[in-house]
Amino acid sequence: RRSNACAQLDIFDARPGELFVVRNVANIVPPYAPDQRAHGVSAALEFGIAALKIRHIVVLGHAQCGGVKAYAEDAEPLSPGDFIGNWMKLMAPAADKVGPRDALSPADYLTRLEQANVVNSLDNLMTFPRLRKLIERSEVAVHGAYFGVSNGQLSVRDQTTGKFIQVAADDYTRLFAQPRF
Repeated sequence: RRSNACAQLDIFDARPGELFVVRNVANIVPPYAPDQRAHGVSAALEFGIAALKIRHIVVLGHAQCGGVKAYAEDAEPLSPGDFIGNWMKLMAPAADKVGPRDALSPADYLTRLEQANVVNSLDNLMTFPRLRKLIERSEVAVHGAYFGVSNGQLSVRDQTTGKFIQVAADDYTRLFAQPRF
């Protein structure tokens, strides 16, 4: 069994050190919230754009995401700790956009919620003032992507239509090679 880190290298045809990867529960990027508290994802984002001068940010969601499934099933927090419940609440805007699950099969609902969660994270990226300026000046590009764990298929969010479109493996590198505005 290969690790997700190996899969990420395969997806983007990258070598060790070429990617700055931040992983977290449910692939969530929180909204900008400067305060005196520790914000791991926000700190990594700030470091990536300020110190590493990254040019591309890819929010990569994936099929069969345990965090998204726990949210969709309204499961108790995964631990009795103080953090997971508040973290998972950040997914509420994505669930609101997907709407009620009544008409959808459980699998279809989860897929839509996983993809809406990617879009929610992309929206949250735009709440970071410094990053927003870099994006508006075409110095940084943001991409939404969704990886089918069981079938190995990558879908990329079309910025015009907002839909996730499956791409061929040969297109992965080309899609992320230059900003797409």
